[in-house]
Amino acid sequence: MKLTCGIVGLPNVGKSTIFSALTKAPAAAENYPFCTIDPNVGVVDLPDERLDFMCSVFQPKKKVPASVDFVDIAGLIKGASNGEGLGNKFLANIRETTVIAHVVRCFDDPDIQHVRDDAKTDAPIDPESDILTIDYELAQADLDTINKRQEKVVKAIRALGGEEKKKWASYLTAVEKIKPLLEDGKCARLAELTADEKAAVYDLQLLTMKPQLYVCNIDEDSIESGTNKYVEVVKKLAEAAKSEVVVICGKFEADLSDITEEADRKEFMDSVGLKESGLTVLARTAYHLMGLRTFFTGGPDECRAWTIHNGDTAPKAAGVIHTDFEKGFIKAEVYSVEDLRELKTEAAIKAAGKYRQEGKEYIVQDGDVIFFKFNVTK
Repeated sequence: MKLTCGIVGLPNVGKSTIFSALTKAPAAAENYPFCTIDPNVGVVDLPDERLDFMCSVFQPKKKVPASVDFVDIAGLIKGASNGEGLGNKFLANIRETTVIAHVVRCFDDPDIQHVRDDAKTDAPIDPESDILTIDYELAQADLDTINKRQEKVVKAIRALGGEEKKKWASYLTAVEKIKPLLEDGKCARLAELTADEKAAVYDLQLLTMKPQLYVCNIDEDSIESGTNKYVEVVKKLAEAAKSEVVVICGKFEADLSDITEEADRKEFMDSVGLKESGLTVLARTAYHLMGLRTFFTGGPDECRAWTIHNGDTAPKAAGVIHTDFEKGFIKAEVYSVEDLRELKTEAAIKAAGKYRQEGKEYIVQDGDVIFFKFNVTK
């Protein structure tokens, strides 16, 4: 499933540094605005302690983790919705993503230019102004999208009358709720929409309807505490916007990504009081915001994490492995990773009555270990 997390923000806030650390791919990261023009795309393995535990039990020949696709999108500035700073192209790149990770500069460094209004003017470090600038530009782009659709809707209703108005009823009520927010520079996702209203505006692909998380890029002095005065500002804004916050030191994570030995990585994280990489938290948060969940298969040949949508049934999950599994689905034999952790072996799980057989209506749970039985007649 091609679901992506777009990394956005003002120029020089650390987007490309974080992307490079995430993917260990050489994304450009220079100290000048618009260094990134075309979006860089990277596939990031999702670290998962549950998969590591299964491998310790089954000792497989191969381990296959789940993954998240990240897209590094060039810096936006004030006026992007009007085409400033190649804004139209960058907004189009954001529109193609599923989740937005908004990187916010939360560090001081006189040697790195910070811009907000244009590429020539150095701006003070002010997370609130930075966030409001990006939100405003995305909101204006969404407002333009709605206004263009509105012209078509009005013409259709005028031409076809009452029945056509009924057809567009949910759309019209959704727009009534969304438009005032956008005009005020706020995000459409703050609107209280019914299920029908959400469905009616889905195909607009509004930028501010996408799930969003804030990534606070801090300096190394703030790693141990995990916060500073700038981070606290972002947290308050995120709470009002119903968004999550991940705190990362891009410079530290870039150095960490160069260390390949696990013992050395742990020692380096211990030196600043980190139990896990901030990038691990970012990848996991993005994965869940996309509505993705994980089930596992395990054995001596392979332990694998499989990605599904939250709410998928057992046949849908089987289809992720192979379409024949979904077509010929008979049943799923299920237990959880936590059952294995508690009881140590599949035999003990069966003896305890926790090895279940589930049918077509079963909703797969995050952390399930599943063996599918199927039959396909040709």
